[in-house]
Amino acid sequence: MKGDRVEIVVESGGETLRTYDVVATKAGRRVEISNRRGVIEVSEVTRTGTPVRTARFMASRVVALVEHPVDGDAED
Repeated sequence: MKGDRVEIVVESGGETLRTYDVVATKAGRRVEISNRRGVIEVSEVTRTGTPVRTARFMASRVVALVEHPVDGDAED
């Protein structure tokens, strides 16, 4: 749903943390998360499941993964 957002906090060496956001930018798109073989993949996908953009992170470096869903009652 447009506005769905996933925030990824990654350790980038030393005491440095970086934050990345993946957002569903258009109506009908959603954000999906998968964890395969030590890699966390966050993708914005269309209604048919076609990925539009994908971010990949090493699972050992990810500190936090926070999902921010949009309220389902909101209308555009």
